[in-house]
Amino acid sequence: MTQCGLLTGFNKLVPLLSGSVTVLIRGFVADVGCELLYRNEEPGPVEAVFVFPVDAEVAVYAFQARLGGTCIQAQLCEKKQAQELYGDALAGGQSSFLLQQEGTGGDVFSCSLGNLPPGEEVALTLRYVCELPLEPDGASRYMLPAVLRPRYTPHGWDGEDVTQGVPQVPQGELPYTLNLSVTLQSPHGIDRVLSNCPLSPLTYTAGNRTTAQVSLSEAPPWDRDVELLVYYAEPHKPSAVLEAGLPGVEPGSLMGDPAVMVTLLPSLPEVVPGQSSSGEFIFLLDHSGSMACPMDRLDHSRQRIDSAKKTLVLLLKSLPLGCYFNIYGFGSWFESFYPQSVGYTQQTMAESLQHVQQLQANMGGTEILAPLRAISRSPCLDGHPRQLFVFTDGEVGNTQDIITEVQRHQGAHRCFSFGIGEGASTALIKGIAWAAGGSAEFITGQDRMQPKALQSLKRALQPAMTGISLSWDLPPGMEAALLGRGPEVIFPGQRCLIYAQLHGQPQPPDTAMGGVTLQYRIQDQTYKETLQFPLQPQDGDRLPIHRLAAKSLLLELEGAVDTGSEGDQRRVLETSLSSGVVCSLTAYVGVVTERTQPVQGPLVRRDILLTEFDLMAGHLPYVFPCLDEDNQRSFTLRDVVVVEHVNHCVKRRPPRRCLFWLCCLPEFIRGSLRREGRKSCRHGAPPETVPQKERAPEESPLLRLVSLQNADGSWDLDPRLAAALGVTETHARGRMPIEDVAPGVWAMVLAVVWLHGRAAGQRDEWELLEAKAVVWVRGRAGPRLSECLEAANTLLGCTVGPAVFGL
Repeated sequence: MTQCGLLTGFNKLVPLLSGSVTVLIRGFVADVGCELLYRNEEPGPVEAVFVFPVDAEVAVYAFQARLGGTCIQAQLCEKKQAQELYGDALAGGQSSFLLQQEGTGGDVFSCSLGNLPPGEEVALTLRYVCELPLEPDGASRYMLPAVLRPRYTPHGWDGEDVTQGVPQVPQGELPYTLNLSVTLQSPHGIDRVLSNCPLSPLTYTAGNRTTAQVSLSEAPPWDRDVELLVYYAEPHKPSAVLEAGLPGVEPGSLMGDPAVMVTLLPSLPEVVPGQSSSGEFIFLLDHSGSMACPMDRLDHSRQRIDSAKKTLVLLLKSLPLGCYFNIYGFGSWFESFYPQSVGYTQQTMAESLQHVQQLQANMGGTEILAPLRAISRSPCLDGHPRQLFVFTDGEVGNTQDIITEVQRHQGAHRCFSFGIGEGASTALIKGIAWAAGGSAEFITGQDRMQPKALQSLKRALQPAMTGISLSWDLPPGMEAALLGRGPEVIFPGQRCLIYAQLHGQPQPPDTAMGGVTLQYRIQDQTYKETLQFPLQPQDGDRLPIHRLAAKSLLLELEGAVDTGSEGDQRRVLETSLSSGVVCSLTAYVGVVTERTQPVQGPLVRRDILLTEFDLMAGHLPYVFPCLDEDNQRSFTLRDVVVVEHVNHCVKRRPPRRCLFWLCCLPEFIRGSLRREGRKSCRHGAPPETVPQKERAPEESPLLRLVSLQNADGSWDLDPRLAAALGVTETHARGRMPIEDVAPGVWAMVLAVVWLHGRAAGQRDEWELLEAKAVVWVRGRAGPRLSECLEAANTLLGCTVGPAVFGL
């Protein structure tokens, strides 16, 4: 009979059998229940420990166990007390379970089940609620994290690595089964659902398409996160959800009063692309070994570093003339293209593009704090607000230190962050954006990085908003208290979420209405967004709005907690304990007290395994053992033995004596070894490594055309441009409408027509650079522009209208 679970290094079964996830999605909020089923197949009792990722903003609010016919509800208490209760229960032979946040990042939890008797099963269920981000195309995105990468611990940092010691499972094996079922509710109607995993057909349970159900049709691969994209009929409509307090809880408290979640999407006036010429743009690009991993596990030809480089090309081409820029690469060390930011010219752009093409994922681990400090020390440029763009797969152990560094200089810069690939730390990516008034994006699976990066660049080019304020219009006897930070930065097309606690009761309750007004200034103009909403609470007993409001408040409180201040810590504890939402100072613990006899036998710890692929991605200190002639020695990445090629080893001794060969390692690890290691095995000096076959990633037609654009927005009429347009140079020159039109004007019109006619679906990627081109050509073409446009349409077989050029 085939056993479920995984084998550890001692050939023992990991007792986790399956995971079952049920999700209720109401608009842009998901209430999730995760059930983990364990069975102990060993002859004695075990302690099973499961370390798993969550989004840093999820609110975990319930935890329980079902053992036999008994259901035990865990209690939330101060973390140290919970750990003591758990330890005492194990020592006394009682079955116990513990759920706690690991580290300070807030995006890794551990679930421990102790004293599970032999032959018995137990189901652990945790519940959490989370906001769903709004994608650029209007989709509401739910992600079930399935990939937990080990957090890289920077050299010299004495913090705890919460994933250190968690064993790895060989790539390709399934650790346990997963079932996922989703119920969807929206008063505006559900259009469709997409996923990166196979789904059952969407089933509507209401005739007006306001409720539906969907589930996974087969178990997903356990080497990637599961994502759902839910499309509603009116995703951009403002809304407010009012939720009654918990029955029996004293009014005036967080859980006793009603809570409201207001969703606004301000219709901000966008600055015309290409109009602004100010700004200092600093790009931080991760060069660590893990950036050599594929973006999509189904397409191993597209590495993260390749996608980041292509994105950087588009960003450089889209910068406005007159700005300043610099590019930093970081890994175990960092380096910048220029000692200080330089002016954006044709020469500096061309130099930088040439350097970008040579970048590789060969700089060891992920140490981002040092380059951030170096940037902070460099003086800002008058009249050029600093904008940071950080690209990383983001698995570090010193997350809070990095966020603190960014927040310390929030007055001097904005930060736009990008988490690349499955398993990126949401605490890091969202934390640094939140700390410096920017925005965060996550690029996984088949996501294309370029549209999201260019969207962030457009946000960075917008003028800063000032005087942001909220005002409430409530009936007499009611008032609103904001929970968590109110909106401090607003970008066009970005959703604005507001949580508030409502005190008092409306009179009369059946017809009362409430209102909220968001006011802000852009330069000399004042703008307002107002929403009216009924003061009748929705049905339900899970209180997702209260939990999310509590989490929002906890994120703010924990970010400001001074470890030496008992008052700050007391407020965090009170908020967590009253709402049931776990934080860094609390944990859930439960003890099975129904047993009359204690569990007998020595307790054995069993960790649920991570994937071997993630270990090889460059995040933990590597240990490469090699037997010399006397004894076995182990070396880390910083004190490494570079072992020679396996064939050389075979000639000198049996291959079983050499436990790890250099040729077996991926190129990105070999590069790190060559850079950081200078020792050799006692077999002799290592020969040259076996060269891997170079991949030549296909260049997209859009990127081919974009790469030819000059810094001022123009193109040169030459054979390369003609080839990118799909015509010959002779043909292109022969179709020029009149002789007195400059070749550069004709080339630019051809390029813009091609963009609109052949790459219309990628508009987000070329909108900024096209705006530069139009500004350039309108100052040079004069009355001949209409004739050029007509001739370009004829040559390229397009029908681009004159409005593109403002005609």
